[in-house]
Amino acid sequence: MTDSVGVRKAEIRRTTAETDIALSLELDGPGTLTGTSGIGFFDHMLALFARHGRMAIGLTCSGDLRVDGHHTVEDVGICLGKALAEALGEKRGIARYGVAHVPMDECLARAVVDLSGRAHCTIEAALAIERVGDLDVELAWEFFRALARSARLTLHLDLLRGGNAHHAVEACFKATARALAQACALDPAIEGVPSTKGLL
Repeated sequence: MTDSVGVRKAEIRRTTAETDIALSLELDGPGTLTGTSGIGFFDHMLALFARHGRMAIGLTCSGDLRVDGHHTVEDVGICLGKALAEALGEKRGIARYGVAHVPMDECLARAVVDLSGRAHCTIEAALAIERVGDLDVELAWEFFRALARSARLTLHLDLLRGGNAHHAVEACFKATARALAQACALDPAIEGVPSTKGLL
């Protein structure tokens, strides 16, 4: 939650029969990831997500990787979404909306975010290849769905131009992170909650 000096941060612990995760988030952080999910390519995506989202993420994760990466990736998304919702608190003074287009060489991704309090995620991102490094590509989309559900945000993510799968997935993570950074940013021109309902 937002504390008395304005630091927007949260800590989440989630333990199931499939994963044991401790995640910390500071929204206005130095753009760093500390720790590991146990999945190398996913760690790469989380590190650039933290960098382009201008946040600090701390992660300790033990998952059932002997099965596959699904539970780990989805549960990290759940934890990050919950941390985001907690760190935003009542969402007073935030921009609320964010949009970003990110090219990665031949690939181009667009992410549009609304911190609406309503969970929705639409992803249009078709890739021919099924795996990048040690990550099943479809798990990247599961991460974004879990993030949107748990943070209660709206996310529209489109891969406008595909190509190399590494580039495509990376562009999607960067675009989402940058759109989130815009949406979470404090805007001095906004008083209270940015909604005519008075609640997000």
